[in-house]
Amino acid sequence: MDNIKKDERIEDLSIKGLKIIQNPNYFCFGMDAVLLSWFASREEKKNLKMLDLGTGTGIIPILLYAKSENCRIDGMEIQPDLVDMANRSVELNQLEDKIRIIQGDIRNLTDEVLPNTYDVVVSNPPYMRGNSGLKNEHQSRTISRHEVSCTLEDVIRSAKRLLKDHGRLYLVHRPERLNDIFFLLRQYKMEVKLLQMVHSKADKEANLVLVEGRKSGKPGLMVKPPLIIYNEDGGYTEAVNRIYGL
Repeated sequence: MDNIKKDERIEDLSIKGLKIIQNPNYFCFGMDAVLLSWFASREEKKNLKMLDLGTGTGIIPILLYAKSENCRIDGMEIQPDLVDMANRSVELNQLEDKIRIIQGDIRNLTDEVLPNTYDVVVSNPPYMRGNSGLKNEHQSRTISRHEVSCTLEDVIRSAKRLLKDHGRLYLVHRPERLNDIFFLLRQYKMEVKLLQMVHSKADKEANLVLVEGRKSGKPGLMVKPPLIIYNEDGGYTEAVNRIYGL
């Protein structure tokens, strides 16, 4: 295929015939991207303007398109190689009229993304602080996993600027960063409105958390029942099968 480069592969997303280009030499999407797109779209209205900060290869905009009706979705990514891959995935799915991929720095926003214009911002930011954890020798994977090119605060600050009043920010992150998330959202005049813990199994500690913050929102938090990924036999739970459309 003309738009596939060395070491790349096309993955079938098993939803609406959509596909994505991936390269194992870079950071490939995982379940956290699938869960975030589900969490951000399950109660969404039609005709929203949405933005994915740190879009990587564009998986979240593609999944949001599959789950959200008549929405216009932008994805911003700092790494040129990933921007190129994401754009080619958009073309592969013929979604140029629905999804726009922008090369840009979350810390220095340009006129391509204007303040107070988005109904929804989503982000699967780097989980690890810049000075913690084992850094991968491949620079792209380090940027995707560690707060090197942007921090959690950078994401929340930018989301606050870009969202309309009462617009929503959806994050997937690690539970150990919840204190940071709560503190930073309130610092930037956003309130946590919805929270759901994700556990690999029912008897295991949570390893992911899904968070909804609302710009200029009133205090008041709803905690959803935990989402369990695997049954005792190692297969997906019914809840996860529904998320995947299985």
